[in-house]
Amino acid sequence: MKLFVLLGAINGFLAVALGAFGAHGLEGKIPERYLEIWKTAVHYQMFHAAGLFVVALLLAKWPNAGSLQAAGWLMFTGIVLFSGSLYVLSLTQIKPLGAITPFGGVAFLIAWALIAYAAVKY
Repeated sequence: MKLFVLLGAINGFLAVALGAFGAHGLEGKIPERYLEIWKTAVHYQMFHAAGLFVVALLLAKWPNAGSLQAAGWLMFTGIVLFSGSLYVLSLTQIKPLGAITPFGGVAFLIAWALIAYAAVKY
């Protein structure tokens, strides 16, 4: 449980910092299209940082729920793959990097489905 609180806090911090960097450090330096991609990465990172807190809180209630453990790791993996690939894409503008992004999206979807499963099961 503590690990997912820590991962949530780190990712929340990074989302705020990267959002500020995008708004103040990248504006006018990268094309508007890539700035929008950066913003998408920040939004999804923050939403799923909050999701990691949800997982941690639910684990406090249902500590033996393996599906919640899996959901937390999938959320973290999704942040790395989805948001991470979009950050790199924005900075490098190497379009094939966008092929990694959907894997992060699938990780997010499975994570939320596992949370729903835990809610029904427990």
